[in-house]
Amino acid sequence: MAIYFSMAILFYATKTSSTSQLHPVILIPGSGGNQLEARLTSNYKPSSLLCNRWYPVFKDPDGWFRLWFDPSVLFGPYTKCFNQRMKIYYDPDKDDYHNAPGVETRVPYFGSTQSLLYLDPHLKGITSYMEPLVKSLEKIGYVNEKNLFGAPYDFRYGLAAKDHPSKVGSKFLSDLKKLIESTSNSNKGKPVILLSHSLGGLFALQLLNRNPISWRQKYIKHFIALSAPWGGTVEAMSTFASGNSFGVPLVNPLFVREEQRSCSSNLWLMPSPKVFKGNKPLVITPNGSYSSSDIARFLQDIGFVEGVYPYKERVLPLVERFDEPRVNVTCIVGSGVKTPEMLIYGKSGFDERPEVVYGDGDGTVNMLSLLALESFWNGSESQFLKVIKIHGVSHTTILKDNIALDRINKEISSINSGISRSVIQLY
Repeated sequence: MAIYFSMAILFYATKTSSTSQLHPVILIPGSGGNQLEARLTSNYKPSSLLCNRWYPVFKDPDGWFRLWFDPSVLFGPYTKCFNQRMKIYYDPDKDDYHNAPGVETRVPYFGSTQSLLYLDPHLKGITSYMEPLVKSLEKIGYVNEKNLFGAPYDFRYGLAAKDHPSKVGSKFLSDLKKLIESTSNSNKGKPVILLSHSLGGLFALQLLNRNPISWRQKYIKHFIALSAPWGGTVEAMSTFASGNSFGVPLVNPLFVREEQRSCSSNLWLMPSPKVFKGNKPLVITPNGSYSSSDIARFLQDIGFVEGVYPYKERVLPLVERFDEPRVNVTCIVGSGVKTPEMLIYGKSGFDERPEVVYGDGDGTVNMLSLLALESFWNGSESQFLKVIKIHGVSHTTILKDNIALDRINKEISSINSGISRSVIQLY
């Protein structure tokens, strides 16, 4: 087809052009997509002798150690230690979240791609994350900390609606804004391409809509969102109800359920009533069913009463609006991968794994959610949006599949050549 031929020529031309002609790229990872480090203070009260402050053995001179990803989470007794240290807490008086007492955390290598490549550099083979994507970008002229940057963050913390504090999430947006400005300034004033994965797309859209249009027009060339769960996922309801090991072997989902429920960013991924419209049941139990409009009742019935207020007041307003950022946006998504669409629980309750009814999506995010912006912004004269579907590519393989990487690079090349608006949609 002519379009593929022209895009191939464009890709070749851009690949051979000077690096100085490239718009800088900032990578924003998804949940769990970068390393986290922790340090234990005298206020830390372990739940068992096994979880005492001497564990883990290997720490730097100041006491910092890798909290995520920690391979010892694979072993049952240490899973509980991990759960205790990763858990965050909602303080009703402050209307915000904080770490477990005695646990300090930090995000290493902000501004670099280093913590995005592998979740554990000693286990590169099994913890590779953005390494294939970064290597593919390097082939077309991108260089780490010159015109390619990373924006890791503490993915346990989400954002909150207006008039509600979110200290950690808001600081990340502030740091990301400064990184965008410094990146543009160090690249001769060229505006930046934001390239996000999964949850990172939600943060990026919030950043854009929380800053003046004049700032966006000056500093943002294009926003490319990979596998963004704009309207949440049905799988998130399974995570809250029964825990989720995300395919990590030997890990009992119930051992990490408490920690996963505590993460405010996970509440952000609950199915949005604006996207999952109507009263279609997403979860069915012997005692009733739950649609996207019943999330608060669902949280209460699974025994997570403390999540009801934060969801209703802090999160729900965030997932009810999808304002146009008025910068060019491309969504690249996987399709044709069976994705949880309905969860059916039996008499044993939420401690058991549900029977799953599958639908279309990328294996994690439902197609309704992946294409939500297309639905809301359709026909807008002020918002450019391109949607690229890649059949058979999953939520995570989009970062390593050769066809997906080729599509991502072609999109970036077309942006650098200044003709990214020539095609509205490419399927």
